[in-house]
Amino acid sequence: MKTSRALDHIYAVVLAIPRGRVATYGQVAELAGLPGRARLVGRAMRELPDDSAIPWQRVINARGAISARRGEREQRLLLEDEGVEFDARGRVSLARFGWSG
Repeated sequence: MKTSRALDHIYAVVLAIPRGRVATYGQVAELAGLPGRARLVGRAMRELPDDSAIPWQRVINARGAISARRGEREQRLLLEDEGVEFDARGRVSLARFGWSG
């Protein structure tokens, strides 16, 4: 799959994640038809313009944590504003807040 087409599939999946839910990079890759391409999902989220309507904040790592990068605090605040809760270790319960797709 060409990269631009792959990115379109990734963005379509991320747009489908409901408010107050999260998905992992790997899960987004699987749902986009790109198994094993979690890093591509991460790159796609990093490359979004600041004014993008794609809810990038809803994509987290497989441990239920926000991956270290610029904007970590903003991502957490956006998720908390949607009702997503973090535990003392800074993790989200995927059982509670995970999106099944």
